[in-house]
Amino acid sequence: MPDGRPRFFDSALFAPAMKLVTRGHILLFRASGGRLGRRFRFGSAFPSGVPVCLLTTIGRKSGEPRTMALLCMPDGDRVVIVASRGGTGRHPQWYLNALAEPRVAVRTGRHWRPMVARTAGGDERAELWRRLVEFYPEYGAYQSWTDRTIPVVVCEPAP
Repeated sequence: MPDGRPRFFDSALFAPAMKLVTRGHILLFRASGGRLGRRFRFGSAFPSGVPVCLLTTIGRKSGEPRTMALLCMPDGDRVVIVASRGGTGRHPQWYLNALAEPRVAVRTGRHWRPMVARTAGGDERAELWRRLVEFYPEYGAYQSWTDRTIPVVVCEPAP
């Protein structure tokens, strides 16, 4: 286990519990029209919380829509998200889905927007990563807990 990584992250109950919490978060977000659940406050350096979006991808195996509640960093008309999976050694399923089918939908607040997801690389990734760690310092810890380079995903308005 990497230094500083909470032991409960490796519990057999952690993944199912997170899935349940995420489903509840999505339901709350949708039921309230985006008024509730659009900010994540736990562990945040921001008193008002870090923005949350709903990202819908198409399942690469099922072909069905899959929605996740994710922290996001607004960047003009773009939305930047991080495929951290809490610093584990595997990419999240939503990221693998977005690689297979980059046309996604992103909901921030009340409105869905069709977008195209791509993985930032090189200098762009380095600059976004610096900003993301300032925005949500826990990302720095997550990166220290894994050998993989955590992908930074840029969602841009669909043409």
